[in-house]
Order: sequence, then structure tokens, then C-alpha cells
Amino acid sequence: MSNLNRREFLRFTGWGVASMAVSKWLDAAENTGDLPKKPNIIFILCDDLGYGDVHCLNPERGKIPTPNFDKLAEQGMIFTEAHSSSSLCSPSRYGVLTGRYNWRSRLQSGIVGHWGDPLIDRERLTVAGLLKQNGYATACIGKWHLGWKWPEALRDPKLAKSKTPETGEATDEQKSIWKEAFSLPIAEGPTTRGFDYYFGTDVPNWPPYCFIENDRTMGIPSQFLPARLLKNNQASSSGPALEGWKLEPILPALADKACEYISRQVKESKPFFIYMPLTSPHTPLAVTDEWKGKSGLGQYADFVMETDAMIGRVIEAVDKSGAAGNTLIFVSSDNGCAPYIGVPEMEKNGHYPSEKRRGYKADAWDGGHRMPFIVRWPVVVKPGSSCRQMICLTDLMATCSEIVGAKLPDPAGEDSVSILSLIKGEDKPVRDAVVHHSGSGKFAIRDNKWKLQLCAGSGGGWTSPRDYEAVKAGLPPIQLYDVTQDVGEQKNLQAEHPEVVERLTKLLEKYVADGRSTPGVPQKNDVEIDIWKKNQPVRKSKGKLQPKGEK
Repeated sequence: MSNLNRREFLRFTGWGVASMAVSKWLDAAENTGDLPKKPNIIFILCDDLGYGDVHCLNPERGKIPTPNFDKLAEQGMIFTEAHSSSSLCSPSRYGVLTGRYNWRSRLQSGIVGHWGDPLIDRERLTVAGLLKQNGYATACIGKWHLGWKWPEALRDPKLAKSKTPETGEATDEQKSIWKEAFSLPIAEGPTTRGFDYYFGTDVPNWPPYCFIENDRTMGIPSQFLPARLLKNNQASSSGPALEGWKLEPILPALADKACEYISRQVKESKPFFIYMPLTSPHTPLAVTDEWKGKSGLGQYADFVMETDAMIGRVIEAVDKSGAAGNTLIFVSSDNGCAPYIGVPEMEKNGHYPSEKRRGYKADAWDGGHRMPFIVRWPVVVKPGSSCRQMICLTDLMATCSEIVGAKLPDPAGEDSVSILSLIKGEDKPVRDAVVHHSGSGKFAIRDNKWKLQLCAGSGGGWTSPRDYEAVKAGLPPIQLYDVTQDVGEQKNLQAEHPEVVERLTKLLEKYVADGRSTPGVPQKNDVEIDIWKKNQPVRKSKGKLQPKGEK
């Protein structure tokens, strides 16, 4: 890093005494010309945060202040074409942690359901497992939503209803079942998938309504969540809860735990990896009093502001610890903004969560999977820089592998490409294509210019035209867009360019057949893959197609 870049970074941070520690790392990197050995790595994954919800990414059509995101961008690099592997949460998380496209797993649409089994196979290498093998302390702090081996008793129909829904009172039999079930360790969770430590709520809008630490609930749920907390974009499903459980403290508790972990771990001799999948701004839109009404755009926008503040707290903890110069921070999101939280009203007031892109959460259109993605690494990244090259969240695995100098085994990171060269400032494509997957399991594939979408509508569950509506209206079951000229995906060019449709279809078929999209020994998918979803029934709920198990 040049002296100019060093001065830029220190000017942007404004840390005072903390900048001395950063300057030490910068001097060492410049003198040796080498990357720091085994940097601390923090990957913060927001939940349902749209690209346009971050003000610095959407200054013309974004109305939510996000000062900590903006400062991070000033200190680091913005990736303008980062995509999640799915436009829903569980499959997107699978891609982040395994470096493998989610549709290679058993989950072909929707998400891991209530009391669902683990989605990541025990023998599959995760990013956490890779880094643990290379001397890292590993922690997951936040929303897991990748399944556990829950006690079978929790699926008992007797546990479905409260005696008095308004108060959440449970029967003695229900309390007895819960006491026995929650007194046991929960098997096959994060600490069996490469993490030394876990703290979180699993899914904040689903039971159990309590924190989980490692493989134990923190307390024994003894009542149902009261009915008043199941309205107005709060929790989505009744079920076992700790007495007096509140939704507002969840997000601040995650920030507290991450800050504590950083403060403690920097004193140890080994580097650390924190995967921090936040619970926000996904429902429950449980905003603390400090942030209520701050945006002037409603609860969701308030929650985005609170999310920004919690991210700021974590970054501040890194800075104050003296480890900033040797800490690589990623901040992104799992999928686009959920339209059901009041998007039409926000857009009427000038805030567009998907920026100029079409679609939202669950959609195959870019609004479903084009993500905020900001990287800060003082010894490597030029402050205030940006990268326009196409990347995927699955690329975390190969990037970490290159950073620590570890070779990935063939059955690992099958769809992961290192973006280290881009982080270092090169401007050359690292990917031939990215495969997208919608909430209902529809496929799309994109190279740098063209995007082919194998469905007639959104591929999602809440955005019109939905697939069954589009097919009924006679629209072609293929969409092809030149995304360099048509970022809003409005002009379908499939009829004009059949050769592009054929080329990208064959490339997708090859990726499926090879069990990987990167060089290496061919692998097997977990199930048979149908890229056209010809045999998939249309699932309607109250006249609407919805991703199974969501909301």
C-alpha cells in the first residue's frame, strides 16, 4: 500500500490512538510487500437487506441514512456486482459456508422449515472448518437457519396451540414435553460444522424463542409466544418461548456478543474467524426505542438504521482492539428486501430497496440476489475503491483458502472462486458465470453481459407477475436480458438471440452435470437436478405463490 493510500485510510478512520496500531501493520506490509499472515476474518451477513437500502450504494433512490456502511465504503472497497447463490435465506447461507451452490443440496426450493434437519452434511467442509484446520478460532454469532437435529418430541401435535393465545399460557403436558426436550443438547448444529462457538436465536421469528449457546438453549421455554407478538411483521409462528421473551433485545445482544468475542480473542495467539449472520432487517421488525421513528419511512427503515448501528459497533470493537490493520471485514446480505414489509409505501416516498433493479426477495430478477458487498482490509484494500467484476457469496471459501495458503480438496468449494486478486485491486474477471436460484427453485445464469432466466415470471413468491400468472398470460418460459444495457430487466431478448439462449443453457447443463462450476474432479449433486422444474407443482396460498416456509 502506498503512503498516499495509508494517509487516505487514516484520514477516513479518524481513530486517533488506534491509528498507530493500523500504521504499524501498514508499515510492515509496505516494507515486505507481503499480505499479512492469517488475518482475522469477519463476515457479517445481513438478513433481507436490499442493495438499495445502503445509502452510499443508492444515493439517488435511497432515503435511509446508513453512516456506518458509508464509512466502511470510504475505508474499503464496494463490489457493485456481488450476488448471493439464492434469493432466500437458508439456501443463501448454505452457499456462503460451503462454497457450493445451494441447489446441489436436497433443498430444491424454499427454506429449511420449522424444526428442520441439518442442510449441511456433517462430512462437508465449511469455511469455518477450513479456517479451523489452519489455526483459526471460529465463531458463529447470529441466525443459523441451516437446521439442527432437534428432539423428535418438538414435532408433537400437542405442542401446536396455547391454552390462552393472548397470554401464551401452556398446558402442564406441554411444559413437561418442553422441559425434557430443551434439557438435552441440540445435536448437529454449528459446533459440528466447523465452529468452536455459537451464540444466536436460530430463526428470530420462529420458535424456540430463546437464545442458544453452542448446543444448549439458554433457559427452558415454558410458554407460547403471546399472540400480540405475532402481528404487524413481528414473529411469524407461535411456539415455545422463555417467559417474558422480547424481540427487541435480540439484535443488540448479537452485537454485544461479537464485541465481547473480539475483545477476548485479540488477546489470544491464534487468528479468529467470525461468521455473523444478523437477524435484521428481516422480521421481526422489532426496533428498540432508540431507533423507532428515526427514518421517517416506517419500521423496516428504522430497523435498517439500527442494523447499520450494530455493524458500526462491531467495527468499532475491531478498531479499538488494535487489530484493525490485520482484520479483513466483509459485510453483505443474504437476499433482497422482502416486499411484504411495506416496500410500496417506501417507494412512494422515494426509497427503492432494489436500487434500479427489478424484483425483491425470492425473485430470480436481480433485486432478489444482487447484494451489498463491502470489504475492508487496511493493508490490502485501497480506501474508497470499487470493483465492477461479477462475484458470488460462494466465493468466500476459495478466497479464504488462498489467503491462508491451503488447497481445497476436490469435494469442497465446488462453486467458489477466489476474489483475492480483486480485493488487491486488479480489474479482471474471475468468473465466467454466476448461477442464480429463486425462492421457488427457478434457475438463471449470467455471464458478464447476458442473463438467461428459465421462467416466465419472477421465479419468486411475492412479486408480480408470478410464474403461473405469466404462463397464463402467454409469456415465453424464458427471459434473456442484456444487463449491461437493461439493468431493470425490462426488454426480453430471447427471441432475438437464440444462440445466446442455447449457449447459456448448455453452460448451466454442464455445471449441473459436472457437479461443480470450477476446475477439478467432477462431483455428484446430492439429488437429481431439473433446471426447468417441469415437474414442480405450483404452490398457491390464498391466491398467491409463496416460497415454502417463508415469512
